[in-house]
Amino acid sequence: MKKIILKLVFILYVLEMNAQYPEKLYPVYTGTDLGLTYTRTMSSFRIWSPIAEQAELLLYKDGENGTPLKSHEMEKGFAGTWFKELKGDWKGTFYVFRVKINGNWSTEVTDPYAKAVGINGKKAMVINLAETNPEGWIKDKSPGFSRLNRPTDAVIYELHIRDASISPSSGIKYKGKYLGLSETETKSTAGLTTGLDHFKELGVTHIHLLPFFDYNSVDESKPDKTQYNWGYDPLNYNVPEGSYSTNAYDGITRIKELKQLIQQFHRNGLRIIMDVVYNHTGLTNESNFNQLVPGYYYRHNKDGSFSNATGCNNETASEMPMMRKFMMESLVYWVKEYHIDGFRFDLMGVHDITTMNLISDELHKIKPDILLYGEGWTSGASPLPDSSRALKKNAARLHHIAVFSDDMRDGIKGSVFDSNDRGFASGKPGTEESVKFGIVAAGKYPQVDYGKVDYSKEPYAAGPWNVINYCECHDNNTLWDKIGLSCPDVPEADRKKMHQLALTIVLTSQGIPFLHAGTEFLRTKKDVENSYKSDDSINAIDWDRKKEELALNNYIISLIHIRKAHPAFRMASPDEISKYLHFDNQVPAGTIAYTINSEALKDSWRNIWVAFNGSSEDKTLDLPFGKWDTGIDTNGSTGSYTGQVLLKRYSALILYHE
Repeated sequence: MKKIILKLVFILYVLEMNAQYPEKLYPVYTGTDLGLTYTRTMSSFRIWSPIAEQAELLLYKDGENGTPLKSHEMEKGFAGTWFKELKGDWKGTFYVFRVKINGNWSTEVTDPYAKAVGINGKKAMVINLAETNPEGWIKDKSPGFSRLNRPTDAVIYELHIRDASISPSSGIKYKGKYLGLSETETKSTAGLTTGLDHFKELGVTHIHLLPFFDYNSVDESKPDKTQYNWGYDPLNYNVPEGSYSTNAYDGITRIKELKQLIQQFHRNGLRIIMDVVYNHTGLTNESNFNQLVPGYYYRHNKDGSFSNATGCNNETASEMPMMRKFMMESLVYWVKEYHIDGFRFDLMGVHDITTMNLISDELHKIKPDILLYGEGWTSGASPLPDSSRALKKNAARLHHIAVFSDDMRDGIKGSVFDSNDRGFASGKPGTEESVKFGIVAAGKYPQVDYGKVDYSKEPYAAGPWNVINYCECHDNNTLWDKIGLSCPDVPEADRKKMHQLALTIVLTSQGIPFLHAGTEFLRTKKDVENSYKSDDSINAIDWDRKKEELALNNYIISLIHIRKAHPAFRMASPDEISKYLHFDNQVPAGTIAYTINSEALKDSWRNIWVAFNGSSEDKTLDLPFGKWDTGIDTNGSTGSYTGQVLLKRYSALILYHE
C-alpha cells in the first residue's frame, strides 16, 4: 500500500509540473546538426521546436526583402526537431523558418544556429565556411603569452572595435571596421603609433573586444549614419556583427574580415578575448528562441512574466538543457572556427554554476590555456537561487573561471554608483583593507580585516587565477573622469598622480590585471557615465592624447614590462601569497606597504618592497633591513634607500634587493 501511495504522489507531482512548467518535459535533442549542414551536393536544415504542429523552410534570393523563391514543408524528426534536406548546391541562398503553434503561424524566424546572415541579421545565409578563410588561416595559431601561459601571466586590455579607429587622429584607413583594427604601421597626427602597433608596444597579452556577434541596435544598411552601441543586445550569436564589415549585405565578407583581424593579432603576439552575452537576448517575445519554443529559453516569475535579473527585460535560463546545449555549442564554434582565445561573460551571475563549469571543462579540453572570466553579479533578482548561480561569492566553485573584483575597483577609485565618492588613490580614508583584499587576489589571507572590506566580508577566490583586478572598464565613468568628478578642487597635477597610482596598484597586485583602452593616456568620455549609445565624439579614442600624456603612456609600458619580468607579481596559488607576501601593519594611515620574498619565487629580485600613498600628504615609512634599489617611482626618482623613505602624496614606490 505504501508503495502505491508513493507512486500516486509521484504521478500527481509529474502532472502538476507538467501543468505549470510543460517546457521542462520537452524532449532534449542530443544531435549536433541543428541549423544548417552544407555540402556542395546537399543542404540540410534542422530546428528544435517540440511544441510546433508544423514547420516551414522559406528560401530567398537576398537577405533583405523580396518574396520567397520557394517554401518547403519540413518533416517532423527526432526529439522535437523538424528537418528538410535539399539536394544540389544552395550556396548563396538565404533562408528563414516559420512554425505553427496552437494553430497560429509565427513570423519569419532567423535560424538561431545561423553561421552567416544578410543585412541586419534578418535572414540566414547558406555558405561554405571554407570560403571565408583568409590566406594562411589553417596555419593560424594562438601565440603564447608567457613561458607557462598561466592566467596570472595575462595582461588584459578592453577595447571597442569602432572606438579604436574611428577618430581622425587614428591614422587608420578602415575606420570603425574589422580591417581597421588589422592595420599595422599606423600613426597619429602627432606621428606616434596607434591601433594594433600601439597595443603591441604596450606589452599587453590579451585584447578583450566588446561584443562583436551580430547585435540588434545598429542598422547595418546605413553605414554612413552616425550610429553607436556597445553591442550588449544579441541578435544572432554565431555571426559577426555586420556594421564592422565593409559589406554587411554579404554573409561571407564579415566572417572573412573578422578572421583577418584575429589572424593579424595572433601574428603580432596578441590574443583575442570575445565579450559574450548569453544572459539575455536583444529581443524578448520576438526573439529567434522565443518564436520557436515560447518561454522555454527564459526564466519566469511566478505570475508567468519574464524575469529580469539582467535589467534588459528578460534573462535566459542556462539550466534548461537546450539553452545549455546552445551556449556550449556556440562557444565551441567560436573557438574552433574563429580561433578565439578567451571569453568574458556578461552578467555571468545570471548563469547557473553547473552550466559554466561544463562549458569551462569542454573549452579547456580544446584550448588548455583559454582565459575565461565574467561579472559575478546580476542587475536584479533572479528566480534561480543564489547558491546555484555563478556569483562572485561562489567563485571558488567555478572551474578555472575568474570573476571581476568590484571590491578592488571601488576601493581604488570610489563607488561607481556615486560620482562624488573617492577611493584609496584619491585620498579617501578607511579604504586600505579593500585595496589590500585586491592585492592578495580576494583569497583567504591572515592580514586582511574582512570586516573593513567594502563589499565582501569574507574571501571568495580559490586562487589568484580566480579574480580579475581592475579599476575601470567600459561601464560607468572612465578612471580619469571619475577622478575629476570626485576631486573637482584638486589640481590637475595631483589628479594625474591619482590616476597613475590607481593603475600601479592594478598592475602590481596578485590576480589577473585588466585595463580599459586609452587609460594609459588619460582617456576621457567627457563625463558621460555610460556611453553605450553615445556618438563617436564621446566614445572615440583620441590618439592625440597619447602625445599629450606620453610620460604616463611610457610609464605603463615599463610597469607592464616589470610585471611580466618578475613572477613575484604573478603568483600562482593562495599558499604562495600567504607565505611570501607580508603587509607592514605599522604604516601611517592612507598608506599600504608590503614585502615579497621574491627569491623563493625564483625572481631575479631577491626581495621586493611595494608602497602606496593614497593620501594628500607626504608620509615617512620605515624600510625593512638592508639597502634597497628603485624599481619604480611614480615621481620619477631613482637611487637607493636604507632605513626610511619619504613617500610623496598620491604616489607609488617599488624597491628591491638584487
